[in-house]
This record gives sequence, C-alpha cells and structure tokens, in this order.
Amino acid sequence: MIRAIKVKDLLLPSVDIWFKRWFVLTAGTMEKFNSMTVAWGSIGGIWEMPFVQVVVRPTRHTFGFMNDADTFTLCSFPAKFRKDLALLGSHSGRDGDKIALTRLTVMKSKAVAAPCFREADLVMECRKIYWQDLDDRNFLSAKIAANYPQLDFHRVFFGEILRLRGSDEFRKK
Repeated sequence: MIRAIKVKDLLLPSVDIWFKRWFVLTAGTMEKFNSMTVAWGSIGGIWEMPFVQVVVRPTRHTFGFMNDADTFTLCSFPAKFRKDLALLGSHSGRDGDKIALTRLTVMKSKAVAAPCFREADLVMECRKIYWQDLDDRNFLSAKIAANYPQLDFHRVFFGEILRLRGSDEFRKK
C-alpha cells in the first residue's frame, strides 16, 4: 500500500533506484501524455526545494511533452513490472498506445496534471523549474561523449517535488 510521504522522510537507495529499479517518466495530461522509462537522474535539494532531475533526448517522443508541460511524474515499480518498464523504454508512443501493451494502469495525480500509475510503489509529482541542454564542450571524460555517437545530447529537466507517495520501503522508520 502506498501513502503520502513527507520529503524529509523519503528513504532511497540513491544509485540503485536509477540503475537497478528505473523510473517511468510521464508528462502531459490525462487526455494526452507520453511515458518513457528513465534510468539516469538524481534526487536531492536545490534552491531550498526538494527536486528530481531527469534527462531526455530530443529524439524521444516524451521530449515534446516535457518541453510543453509544466509538470511531470516519476514512478518506481516493484520488480514484477520490470518487463513493462523495458517495453516503455524500447517502444515509442508515436507508434501507438504502448501503455496498452503493459500491465500498468494510468491514474490521475493529486497535485499535478501529468498522470501516474496505480501499480507504482513510489510516485513523485513534480513541477518543472529549470531545463538546460547538455553541451559536449563541457564533458570532462571521454566516457560521457561515448554515449552520444549521434550527437543527440539530452536536455536536463529539474522538477520541484510537490507530492510524494510510496510504500513503507521508501519511508524512514
């Protein structure tokens, strides 16, 4: 069961949550939205606000939704939904209703226009507060540039976390 969590009580495995669990990023409204799996980002505090930072390539269908929308959600899921997240990360919403190919159920968020998912065990409802395009002139490691053979550099989006819901796994005891 998921319930409200105060930001100060959020407990996350800061690296594993991205690399091993992944998130589904959703932008738009209940009437028109797109979702994609993301495995790169950060969660913390900036400008005296709790925030999440995600990156989206300009070639992704979600990119336009992130640019146009004021809000987005990030949802984490139990391991049994891993195949669903893999599908959302490998199929484009341009080609049809990829959510219908999963076991996930879209639902209205409480604090933002972007929808979330009923099966999520962690939901972050966020308001976009900043964006910037990555600039390869600032890469200090060749490992980074190797991620961009097409020169399709991500846009970085910061979102203020307005509302958190999650299972007890994500709550300080």
